[in-house]
This record gives sequence, C-alpha cells and structure tokens, in this order.
Amino acid sequence: MPAAEVFEDEFFASLYDCFNPWSASDDFYLDRAVEAGGPVLDLGCGTGMLACAIASKGLSVTAVDAAEAMLRFARSRAGGANVNWIASEGQNLRLARRFSLIYMTGHAFQQLLTDADALALLRAAAAHLDPDGRFIFETRNPAARAWLSWTPERSRRTVQSPQHGRVSLFYDAEPESANGIVSIREHYDLRDRGVQRVGHNRIRFLDQQRLAHLLKSTGLATVAWYGDWAGRDLSAESDEIIVATRLAK
Repeated sequence: MPAAEVFEDEFFASLYDCFNPWSASDDFYLDRAVEAGGPVLDLGCGTGMLACAIASKGLSVTAVDAAEAMLRFARSRAGGANVNWIASEGQNLRLARRFSLIYMTGHAFQQLLTDADALALLRAAAAHLDPDGRFIFETRNPAARAWLSWTPERSRRTVQSPQHGRVSLFYDAEPESANGIVSIREHYDLRDRGVQRVGHNRIRFLDQQRLAHLLKSTGLATVAWYGDWAGRDLSAESDEIIVATRLAK
C-alpha cells in the first residue's frame, strides 16, 4: 500500500512536526525502549523525531517508513546519523535481525486499510521480534468517534512554521461506509504567503474485538490492552486502543 499524499508530498511532510509535536505517546514509547534496552525497530517512523530520541539514549534503532518525503526530513534532523533508516512498507519488511522492542506509533496502524495489509504487518512484526521482545502499537478507539471532531469549527489551529511562517490547519472528515474507513481532507493556509493546499488521507478504525481476532492468526499474543498513555486499562470510553504483544508460546 503506497504512502498517503499527506506523508509523501514534500509540502505536507515539512509541516508534520509543527502540528504533531512531542507528546505523551512519545514518552510512553521512549520509556519502553529504554526499559527494553534495544535493539529497537520503529515501523512507520515518519519524520523520525521519536527514533532519534531513542537513539540519543545510546540504543540501536532501525526506523522504517514507506514515504520518502518523511524519510528525507528524518535523515536530516539532529541525531539522524545515529539511526538506520529504511524505505519500505512495514508489511513487506525482511531484515536479518530481531528486536527487543518493535513499535508503531502516530496511529500509523490505521493506514492499513484492509485485513490483508494489517495481517501482513503483524506477521512482519512477529518475524522480527526477539523471543522475549514486545511489539506495541496503537489505534484510535472507534467508540470514541474521533472523526466527529475533525470539522472546520472544532479542529482549526494555527502554528508558526520555521519554513512557512504562520500556517493554519483544519480538517473535514467523512466515514466512507461500514468498513471503518474515514476519508480526511487537511486544509492548510499559509497565512503570510496567501497559499492554500488541501491534502488527502484515509484511515481505518478497528475495535478491540477485531484486533484480537487478527492478532490470533499472526503468531502474536496479547500482553496488555491500555486505554491511554498513562497505562490505564482499556475501557469502552477510552480514546485509544494501545496493545502490547509478544510472540505466542
């Protein structure tokens, strides 16, 4: 599955960090990487902010992304030379090594729009996991219906971009059908330049029951289900579904 426009286009990639700064999710994965001790595999690394932070702790990090535009930013950032960057779709990854921690963050798992892609990604993760390692990833809980807040009225933000000056962004989103896929349009306005751009993305929402079903056939066993970045248990009201897995015994 090719990378979505909002990740592959150089313009949108240049603004990713401005609208997605370091957050509690990054702290969550950083803590687990340090606890695991490396080596670490980042699937869907984006601009590499988290991968570089983990590498700065002295850990061996391999980071994978299908979007060349995102990888160009990742390679050029401070500490980028300390990470092994690989251009690949996660579901097609074949490396001759295993990892004590594999993670997939930034809701990248939701870019997998079919069961076939999701199963291929989970099997690829299992194939690269140490016998005692962990694979952890997250997806938005469909019960929270996050797309209802992706409207011009509720999602508009303005940031200061080093490259573009003042930039405003708002979303509009529409569920496509009962398959869990939501189509998203990202509206960017470069306020100091009078330039407007619209990026397109599609993501898939899966509930806990469906995820558990997919995991059973991929050689992975669930260790824990979390509902937020503080590590609280998953509930029907949780915004996130964060699942920690290991190889099935």
